Amino acid sequence: MKPQVASTARPALRGGLMALLAAALFGMSAPLVQRLGIGLGPFTTACLLYAGAAAFGAFSRRPVEREARLLRGDLPRLLGIALCGAVIGPVAFAWGLQHTGATGASLLLTLEVVFTFAFAWWLYREAIDARVAAAMALLVAGGALLAVDAGGALAGNSVLGLGAVAIATAAWGLDNTLSRALAERDPGQVVMWKAALGASATLALALLLREPVPAAATALGLAAVGATGYGLSLRCYLLAQRAFGAARTGSVFAFAPFIGAALAVALGDRAGGVFMLAGGAAMLAGIVLHLTESHGHAHVHEPLDHEHAHTHDDGHHEHAHDQTHEASSGAPPAGAHSHAHVHAPQRHGHAHVPDAHHAHRH
Repeated sequence: MKPQVASTARPALRGGLMALLAAALFGMSAPLVQRLGIGLGPFTTACLLYAGAAAFGAFSRRPVEREARLLRGDLPRLLGIALCGAVIGPVAFAWGLQHTGATGASLLLTLEVVFTFAFAWWLYREAIDARVAAAMALLVAGGALLAVDAGGALAGNSVLGLGAVAIATAAWGLDNTLSRALAERDPGQVVMWKAALGASATLALALLLREPVPAAATALGLAAVGATGYGLSLRCYLLAQRAFGAARTGSVFAFAPFIGAALAVALGDRAGGVFMLAGGAAMLAGIVLHLTESHGHAHVHEPLDHEHAHTHDDGHHEHAHDQTHEASSGAPPAGAHSHAHVHAPQRHGHAHVPDAHHAHRH
């Protein structure tokens, strides 16, 4: 295998920014769901959220020549992430929000990074060096500081409500990790099918339990929150996993509680204090460590046959195209495109993160 040198750019930057956007969108949804879901059952709330997400996913699908399609073999994993992420997670979260304050619930979302990291290490053995571990520790510590700032927000609320939120974070942590294997598929398709399955299941349960029918304005509001805080957020999350790996994406996503707590304060849930500012600063420091990560060394790529969106300027996709993929000039298509392709064995050194092409052990 001939040694080669690929780009020295920071590959963590794109993944980190996408994870940060996903966190912001999801974090803002927590206090909004708490307000809009007053008087509604948890299954109805979850159904409306994922109906909005499914609609967003349907409109955000990409052409087959740009993104890889979902395959029949993906169905078991898709059912798993729909069960964990679109049924158990949102139902437990919606029920918890109805039995505790929005700030306390937002703070407990920090547990999601712990579960995601544990599941990602268990299933994928993603490499975690001292820098990434420090970033994760700062983000979790920031969440703890937010809890201190909340004071009675956690201690004074229903234990059952907070427990339900904790169950939701565990379900979402498993969902995050299982979805890593689908990150190379069209994210619009993944969002659409996951959300449609979740909305269908929760609708059936809402009808079975005869939960109250929401007003039209409430239904539209929750669907809109679902389209952005669950649909667009999930799309960004999948793209972050594609570029960044499951554990790192989950770590940056831990910034969501700060966004949720800040919005809850802005909506009058409570007043922020010095510990909230300190927690936010610690989380920002952790995110900076993630975004500026540069991990590189010589490594070997084993032969690999797969399909996903890719370009021909990243040092990993130098395959030839047949006439069905070539442009009139005979060159590969410009920009990102998708088709089945084979990677020949290769050895080179460059900055990388645990994406689909860098799952090697350290």
